[in-house]
Amino acid sequence: MSETTILTAEGLEVSFTLRGRRLAALRGASLELCRGETLAVVGESGSGKSVFAKTFLGMLDKNGRIERGSIRFDGMDLAQFRSERDWLSVRGKRIAMVFQDPMTALNPLKTVGEQIRETAALHRGLDRKTSRTAALETLERVGIHDPELRYRQYPHEFSGGMRQRVVIAAAIACGPEILICDEPTTALDVTVQAQILDLIKSLQRDLGMSVLFITHDLGVVANIAQRVAVMYAGQVVEAGTVDEIFRDPRAPYTWALLASLPQLGIKGEELYAIKGTPPSLFKEIKGDAFAPRNPLALEVDFVAEPPEFDVSPTHWAKTWLLDPRAPRIEPPETLKRLRERLAADRRRGSAVAGGAKNAAQGGSR
Repeated sequence: MSETTILTAEGLEVSFTLRGRRLAALRGASLELCRGETLAVVGESGSGKSVFAKTFLGMLDKNGRIERGSIRFDGMDLAQFRSERDWLSVRGKRIAMVFQDPMTALNPLKTVGEQIRETAALHRGLDRKTSRTAALETLERVGIHDPELRYRQYPHEFSGGMRQRVVIAAAIACGPEILICDEPTTALDVTVQAQILDLIKSLQRDLGMSVLFITHDLGVVANIAQRVAVMYAGQVVEAGTVDEIFRDPRAPYTWALLASLPQLGIKGEELYAIKGTPPSLFKEIKGDAFAPRNPLALEVDFVAEPPEFDVSPTHWAKTWLLDPRAPRIEPPETLKRLRERLAADRRRGSAVAGGAKNAAQGGSR
């Protein structure tokens, strides 16, 4: 764990017991979150993203348990925590979470201000007056106007976007070092999504938090994150900077996810879709979990699980295609269009920056 790393999960295995059967939700998942960065965790529904995040807060359901692996945070191994008392020293106070549905995260019988105040009082040990002041300041910080009035209102009196702001306010009221956002924009319309993403970015910058952002929307990733971890069937199969993942993805599953972006479709042609369904996690998975859905799979993919191969100091992927003995296989044609679009965007950005620079120099003469 380097000085820049705030949290490291290594080889996490998490299982749930359902009707006497074992479901392996995480199968050796690993990631590193650095101080002050936003790391996006992406993947299809059922890939293990939310379970992964809940292990960092001790919020697994009663039928779930960590079987193997470690979660290193500030010299502690959170995977060894067993009591609620242990978790309360971290949960909310140092690692907080924003949930997908604000209506289930908020108590409909209490005013929003009281819910934020109680959170601040519990985790920061503030008295009633000081915690009320903190709650009002936090409401204002997340962009809720007239906080005195809003403090006394109930969740049903807020729109979906405003409720999500309240949930974010409750999460940051304790000044956490890590903020976990579990698909916080899924239930919101596009305009409100953009506002919430901008809010999270500004809070991360102003408060110096590290943000773990869980999403299935790769379009959101490019907007908010510095690094990306791609999950499939309970494992992180590729991780790198946003630039590396979008411009030079190496895992076939990452190829498939990126090729599915609707922005890459061509008018009149059928949109790309990943064939098949994710594997059942009740069964033992042999080889590469994505192999049965991968038309480019090698024979070895059905026999042995690929190890992690380094692509660069900041980029790695679990795929046999990176083995020196593997045949050279080109990514789908769709990804070439993505590279071309990114290159065009970069050229446009450089031209705009150059024009601004020239204008500034002209104005200074």
